[in-house]
Amino acid sequence: MTIMVMSDTESAAIWDHYQPGKLAGIDLILSCGDLSPHYLSFVETFSNVPVLYVHGNHDEKYAATPPDGCFCIEDDIYVHNGVRILGLGGSMRYRPGAHQYTEWEMRRRVRKLWWKLKRHGGFDILITHAPAMGLHDGDDLCHRGFDVFRTLLEQYHPKYFIHGHVHMNYGQRTPRLSMTGDTVVINAYRTFVFDYEDAALTERASLCCVN
Repeated sequence: MTIMVMSDTESAAIWDHYQPGKLAGIDLILSCGDLSPHYLSFVETFSNVPVLYVHGNHDEKYAATPPDGCFCIEDDIYVHNGVRILGLGGSMRYRPGAHQYTEWEMRRRVRKLWWKLKRHGGFDILITHAPAMGLHDGDDLCHRGFDVFRTLLEQYHPKYFIHGHVHMNYGQRTPRLSMTGDTVVINAYRTFVFDYEDAALTERASLCCVN
């Protein structure tokens, strides 16, 4: 299964310079937030595959203009071809506004998922907007990761943890890939395409920052 992940910055190659067949071969698209809802609708229309999304901290506009044809998986587990995908959007609370949480508030969201997690027997992919604490996160409050995400990874050992929020053009060393335990961590900034069963991706991630 070929998956395209995306976050934070719209790809000009897809949106402004789209060519027929550009999204051919992709089976599933995951959005980690802070993208125009019109962009998500565009991608869904021309890919004709499921587009799943969580909210970023700048996605208040989704309330009035939700992405057409896309599936919000906030606080839910979506199963696609047997792959269980858990969604938890938002960032650390650093100002008034929607889709921001304290560590305690995010932990409360996770606690409410206990029955879904039990019913599905865990999950295979975790998609979030913010990173986990100590995994691609920043020192400032806005870009600090959630410790409860580390707890989820340590308890359920998913195959992939995919996040956004930390732009790879910030000027700091922000890796695309890393590993924590048996989980491949992917920064979804702009776009990244991978095969779900690609063992070489795990090897690449192992050579990057290991936590």
